[in-house]
Parts: sequence; structure tokens; C-alpha cells
Amino acid sequence: MAQSSNPQPEIVSPNFLAPYPVDLVIVKKLLFLSDGNFAVTDVNGNVMFKVKGKHISLRDRRVLLDAAGVPILSFREQLISVHKRWVVFRGDSSDSKDIIFNAKQSSLIQFKTSLDVFLGNNEKENVCDFKVKGSWLDRSCTIYAGDGNTIVAQMHKKHTVQSITLGKDTFAVTVYPNVDYAFIVALVVILHEINEDKNDVD
Repeated sequence: MAQSSNPQPEIVSPNFLAPYPVDLVIVKKLLFLSDGNFAVTDVNGNVMFKVKGKHISLRDRRVLLDAAGVPILSFREQLISVHKRWVVFRGDSSDSKDIIFNAKQSSLIQFKTSLDVFLGNNEKENVCDFKVKGSWLDRSCTIYAGDGNTIVAQMHKKHTVQSITLGKDTFAVTVYPNVDYAFIVALVVILHEINEDKNDVD
């Protein structure tokens, strides 16, 4: 299984590229906390990103902020889509010219997690630019470049004293060198939203 060399150098910004593996910890927080629905930290606990719902009543809108609170990406669920599909825009935009990528479930009925990701310039969507495979239930997912075997990031469950005592959902993501880690965080948030919706239905 090949590791990423540099399949898509810059997706969100060159500021989120590193020549070494980046380990991130993502903590799902309770909705009533004012500082966001998710916090994304490095392994030392320094906040790198936050994810907030735009409005409490609008569950289908999310914004990814950097540590300073500046909007980097905004997410919107396409409700008209048969498959679960999320569209991601640059900054706080919702203009079609600012679409960076969109992600949809590979099939309607899924026993394993499978997500197809298309960058904004891939209008035909014949072949996906990235693919996510694994088991969300186990928090064990791998993100591949293209439809192939090149790994760009891996996610796994993280058990900490805090997550066990507070009941927080905590998981870790390793982003491979020269892979845009803001893009990877956005994918993980979308995975979470899709699977939370599924659980709500159940």
C-alpha cells in the first residue's frame, strides 16, 4: 500500500501543508458549549481548528475556523441529493465559484463507510479525486488519493481519561506529509455529520 508522495499539494491553502506527518486530535463537544461543536488540536493540546454550526436551528451548515477564529471553510448539506452529499466552500462563502470540493456517500446502503470526494474543478465526477473507506463505528477510516491505493490520512479512535469520564467522542487523525490537513479535517467532520444523521434516523 503506497503512502502519499504529493497527490494534491494544495487544496485549501499552502499554510496547511507540512513536509512531515501531522497528528491531530478531534474532540466532539457538547452542543451547548460556546466555543464550537468540535475542537481540533495537535498532540500537545494546542487548538488548531474549531468547527461551529452556523445556527443552532440549521444542522446542515458548519464552518471550519482556524485557531484565531477566522473562517477557512464552510460546509453545506445538499438536501436535494439522493445520496448524502456535502458541498464545501472557501471561507464563509456559499457561492458556487468558491466550491473547493464536495463529498458524497458511495452508495445508498452502507455497512462500511465509503465516501467519494470530488474537487471543485472535477465537474464530470467520472472518477473521484479522493476516497474514504473504513468503519465509522470503530472510528477506523483511511483516506486515499484518487480511487486507488495511495493513503493520504488515517483515522482511529483515541481513548483518553477525559474522553472516558466526560463521554466525549475523541479520535485521532494522522495526515501524511505534503497533504492539506485542513482538507482532511473537513472530510472527518463530514463523515461525522453523515453518520450522526444516520444514527438519528435509527
